[in-house]
Amino acid sequence: MTRAASRPLRATVATLGLTLGLSLGLSLALTTPLPAETELPNFPQVEFTTTLGSFTVELDSRRAPHTVRNFLALVENGHYEGLIFHRVIQGFVIQGGGYTPDFDLRPVETQIINESGNGLSNRRGTIAMARTNEPHSADSQFYLNLVDNVSLDPQPARWGYAVFGSVVRGMETVDEIGYVATSSGGPFERDVPQAPVIIREVRLLDPEGG
Repeated sequence: MTRAASRPLRATVATLGLTLGLSLGLSLALTTPLPAETELPNFPQVEFTTTLGSFTVELDSRRAPHTVRNFLALVENGHYEGLIFHRVIQGFVIQGGGYTPDFDLRPVETQIINESGNGLSNRRGTIAMARTNEPHSADSQFYLNLVDNVSLDPQPARWGYAVFGSVVRGMETVDEIGYVATSSGGPFERDVPQAPVIIREVRLLDPEGG
């Protein structure tokens, strides 16, 4: 997105922070989404295990069916395992789902339609899709809101960033990631954790109890 003088600083940081990681390298074809006929649970839960602890997100397939379908396909195919949180901005977001510790962009196949108008807001603890300036360019990279970031919600004259779930357990882990020391790294001039925060495992939880 372009810089707007009338936009608050936080919103300007948002657009720079959430688009740069994707615009440095759009992805190639590898991952196949779940078939359209596959029935989605209304509120599937997905557990992330990282080098700094675990957290669980509950997804809302009623409000964001295309986003959730794509995300669960990536989880099922093991796309996220071994990737890093490559952008951490204290008091804003943590972003991951695209890069290895060596800053290689892991390829995926599908870009998804923007579901930011689904009524879900970029509030603290929500998970949403990162993208380039192109509204429908989200593929695998996601971010978690460390604070309320309503400037990322859609406005009458522009698309927003699509929220598709929220943290239901382990927000303390998300916050811990949000406090790590950052510097430059790989192709990024700033906001990269000095010690890599690696996603060890991502798994869909059994609705009957784990």
